[in-house]
Amino acid sequence: MNQNKKQTTSPAFGIDRLKALIQESVSPYHTVRAVKKRLCDAGFEELQNGAPWSLAPGKKYAVTPYGSCLIAFTIGASAQPEDGFRIGAAHGDFPGFRVKPRPEMEKDGYLRLNVEGYGGVNHMSWLDRPLSLAGKIVLRSEDPFAPKVQLADFKHPLLTIPNVAVHLQRDMNKGMELKKQTQMLPLLGLSGETASEGMLSQLLAEQLSCDPKDILDYELNLYNAEPGSLLGIDNALYQAPRLDDLTSVQALMDGLLAADRARGINVLVIFDHEEVGSRTKQGAGSTLFTLTLEKIYRSLGWADTSYTDALNTSLMMSVDVAHALHPAYESHYDPVNKNRMGKGFSIKQACSQSYATDSEAIAIVQQICDAKEIPYQKFVNHSDERGGGTLGSIASALLPVRCVDIGIPILAMHSARETMGTADLKALTDYLTAFYTL
Repeated sequence: MNQNKKQTTSPAFGIDRLKALIQESVSPYHTVRAVKKRLCDAGFEELQNGAPWSLAPGKKYAVTPYGSCLIAFTIGASAQPEDGFRIGAAHGDFPGFRVKPRPEMEKDGYLRLNVEGYGGVNHMSWLDRPLSLAGKIVLRSEDPFAPKVQLADFKHPLLTIPNVAVHLQRDMNKGMELKKQTQMLPLLGLSGETASEGMLSQLLAEQLSCDPKDILDYELNLYNAEPGSLLGIDNALYQAPRLDDLTSVQALMDGLLAADRARGINVLVIFDHEEVGSRTKQGAGSTLFTLTLEKIYRSLGWADTSYTDALNTSLMMSVDVAHALHPAYESHYDPVNKNRMGKGFSIKQACSQSYATDSEAIAIVQQICDAKEIPYQKFVNHSDERGGGTLGSIASALLPVRCVDIGIPILAMHSARETMGTADLKALTDYLTAFYTL
């Protein structure tokens, strides 16, 4: 493992771009919109899902099915059917809380919102934070089969989930369970003479300049409104919300934009619903992605059989964060394979295939890193710990190509605020640039 390669640029490489992306990516829909804008500004042509495509070698394209999934691809000027795909996959959703219908709950002079948990949430980390709301709003339309869709983001702190005073819960530091339905409901304000029912619809209507009666449904999530911060000696650390998985999205986007490969097709895909299992139409467990890749081949006039054959030469990177060694919880980590922040990105392995593990594909990653002097580490879970999983194995079961799980090691994964080593973003970006280029 080349963990000791010297960084040739500032350890804060790319952090400004990552910070800007995090500030914009406050829901899966906003993530896709932010990435699409950056790609279109760089010359990508937007395609429509469900419409015919006219593609050509040497061109760049992007499509956003269902608003929370993005598939972008570049076709090499000399691309041939047998060249196959270089695929980088990440996800744009994050653990947290989603707002239920009829959410206003008024009691004892307080107005709270009724929410449900989304994904594996570290509840304690969400307490006493400045929170806001963002997501998709669906409005009444003349054609009932084509409702209007708009995105909303309040941007400023609007809510908080208050903790209880230690005087009232003196054993809290020994550990306490927080119930989502009672203790994790965010405080929206103090109730008074103004009727609280329909208050959220009124606030949304003001955001969208529409009649509250036109709001039919929504997919709204809470998000941590705190900006990111550089920390530590020489800015070696960066702490921010939603590092899982926006670090991967940023590195993939930078790698794709920097690459210029004459042969083959480079692909970036951002899936939704990874945090809840990926089994949706816009998740990695859908046939949407495979159908899109087939459509690319057909739109180029290439035979269906050449698409199937090309999968044998294709390679996928499932890019998601890894667990960095925590100095206070070392017993939860593998005794040998301990990944540290600032030592490069992680190659994640699990014989259970909770991480996509393919030795030949991993060897490809290692050889690229060795040739380019890019630092990397290998990660496996402690044998008595379940650990997590990613979209890699799910996506590669539907699209049978070699796949490797990689990502930046972070602390406090799935917390409202996570911590990474700033130098690791450069290592991941350098690798993905090489992956898309060679």
